[in-house]
Amino acid sequence: MISPSSFECEVGGRRLIIDTGKLAGQAAGAVTARYGDTVVLVTVCTSDEPREGINFLPLTIDYEERLYAAGKIPGGFIRREGRPSQEATLASRLTDRPIRPLLPKEWRRDIQLIITVLSADQENDPDILAVIGGSAALSISEVPFDGPVAAVHIGYINNELILNPTLAQLEDSQLDMVVVSTKQAIVMVEAGAREAPEDIVMKAIELGHQTNQGIIKLQEQLQQACGKPKLEAPTSEVNPEALAAIAPIVDEKLVPALKQPEKSQREDALNSLKKELVESFCETFAEEDIVNALESRIRAEIRGHLLDKGERIDGRGLTEVRPISCEVGLLPRTHGSALFTRGQTQVLTITTLGSVGKEQPLDGLGIEESKRFIHHYNFPPFSAGETKRIGSPGRREIGHGALAERAIEPILPKAEDFPYTIRLVSEVLSSSGSTSMASVCASSLSLMDAGIPTKTAVAGVAMGLVSGKDGKYVVLTDIEGIEDAYGDMDFKVAGTTNGITALQMDTKLEGISTEIIEKTLEQARQARLSILETMGQTINSNRPELSKYAPRMYKITIDPDKIGAVIGTGGKTIRSIIEKTKTTIDIDNDGTVIIGSPNEESARKAIDIIESLTKEVEVGATYTGKVTRILNFGAMVEILPGKEGLVHISELADYRVAKVEDVVKIGDELTVKAINIDDMGRVNLSRRAVFEKQSDAPGAEPPASPSKDYPFKTGDSRPPQNKGGFHNRGPDRGRRR
Repeated sequence: MISPSSFECEVGGRRLIIDTGKLAGQAAGAVTARYGDTVVLVTVCTSDEPREGINFLPLTIDYEERLYAAGKIPGGFIRREGRPSQEATLASRLTDRPIRPLLPKEWRRDIQLIITVLSADQENDPDILAVIGGSAALSISEVPFDGPVAAVHIGYINNELILNPTLAQLEDSQLDMVVVSTKQAIVMVEAGAREAPEDIVMKAIELGHQTNQGIIKLQEQLQQACGKPKLEAPTSEVNPEALAAIAPIVDEKLVPALKQPEKSQREDALNSLKKELVESFCETFAEEDIVNALESRIRAEIRGHLLDKGERIDGRGLTEVRPISCEVGLLPRTHGSALFTRGQTQVLTITTLGSVGKEQPLDGLGIEESKRFIHHYNFPPFSAGETKRIGSPGRREIGHGALAERAIEPILPKAEDFPYTIRLVSEVLSSSGSTSMASVCASSLSLMDAGIPTKTAVAGVAMGLVSGKDGKYVVLTDIEGIEDAYGDMDFKVAGTTNGITALQMDTKLEGISTEIIEKTLEQARQARLSILETMGQTINSNRPELSKYAPRMYKITIDPDKIGAVIGTGGKTIRSIIEKTKTTIDIDNDGTVIIGSPNEESARKAIDIIESLTKEVEVGATYTGKVTRILNFGAMVEILPGKEGLVHISELADYRVAKVEDVVKIGDELTVKAINIDDMGRVNLSRRAVFEKQSDAPGAEPPASPSKDYPFKTGDSRPPQNKGGFHNRGPDRGRRR
């Protein structure tokens, strides 16, 4: 049992504190990391025995959001946390990606890191504490680990780089970047940006790497004081005898198999070669030794071609992008659609628009309560020519979808200018590398096809790296799946002609130098501009109008004090309006009302009702309303919903009225003018003033009055026909608003 110990340092003007020995004593390693009032507990455990029949590192990282951390009670019927939120899944991936390359690849005992958010101050993001805590817990455990690593957030506000900006500050930041590094190099970069230039991105990465050194020193002190002795890391070497035995067949058939033009043909040829080798040497060597020897030769052949000859398997140059084709408007009834094909990677993205009420509610630890833009990424098994069970989206699908969402969001119109919820769904139809960046391109095209007023187009490209032992390296533009599998880096960069909107760097090495990152960013910029030019040949601006199948949104503003009148008791009034007009109605606390409807007529009907509910009576204005009560001295007329005024008997007609019932009855519709509002707010109306106004109009006929020419009462429901055969509407049937 480790005695309680505490270690701290200053980062960005705040204290970072790592404690161990107090909580979770039975774990192989346990720490709490605190920054501000945000606290996470990170534990690591490993199984006693290796898992049989696997050829990968069995690392699991679980990020557990506890809503009590932010003083919240979960929604839903059972009022407890359920499946991980998207943010929790992304935080798990953020911790996994820099840590996995630093663990022994041959390790087969299960490793589980559990990150529990105990306190969230909604200022300091717990995601970087998860990375730091995961590294610290592994460092003091017996698990072999080539760390420690450290992580920081970098923002860019008012032309200044900000270290670990608060969540509120990030709302105004041009850059939101996480930099994770070891003592020697940068292990991972994740960023969203609002068209940030490459030079600003490089400065942010360098600042992050420098700042991380202090956090790494803190963990080294922790490890020295509290660390357990490390277990020996297993090694796996290729059987040299098996490698020599298969050489004659491999030398003859491997290169032709790798140079097959189609991915499926290449895989068939390699599978055929593997089958031939196993059948030929199964009596001499174990199948695992044969397969490992073949994998070693494939890896060496691909990397050797690149490093020694500057050649790629598919014949492209190092900076050459695969052939691209784009189509828009493929699907007749969707609001927008686009197909983007790059080589054998193909993505179809569909745009759907909805009312603001369709925003996705967020039940998490952040400050955001909902989001109006959603991007979903689907990777069905047929896209890779496989047969697998289809279930809920996995971590990879969620991660790729979030990356594309981050890349697209900066070019969308603001909510106040375009009051819609926007959903994009990217369906991967064929996969041969960089499907997430193809999703970015297809999403941009689909938005333009839908007529959404985006600021500009966005494109993305995945960059790769192959490095040699002598320091030689090559950076690859637009990597294929096989180059990703046997390469050292996957660096995705998305952006516009003006700058970067998202990037994500992962590596299989123990880090990447800033020199390589800078070269990669410039090479990616050139590729991005080329891709944007190709996309512009298909559609270079947003369509002038939304799809006829998309709902129309209309925005009006009412007095916030009148919101209750629109909603009604228990929501009765607003439900009635929605049912009557077949529209959607969303009201903000500031009085902004968004009405959604497939046609203008229904929307106008809803707007008229809402305006009538919230409108104040104006002296001098004319209204049409119904008689609600008959009094001895006049009639009460409802001129606006819930607002009545008195028409005195002397104001009922332009002649003397002896009895109110002689002129009107309950339910009659009258056109009246508001003549004054007294100190008590009572409204006085005049019907006579309307007659006088009509008689003053040029060419107007004298107002009707009881006579032999006009013998019926004004309140009668059916006036007689005149000589011309037309129905005389009578003076009380004024025009409806």
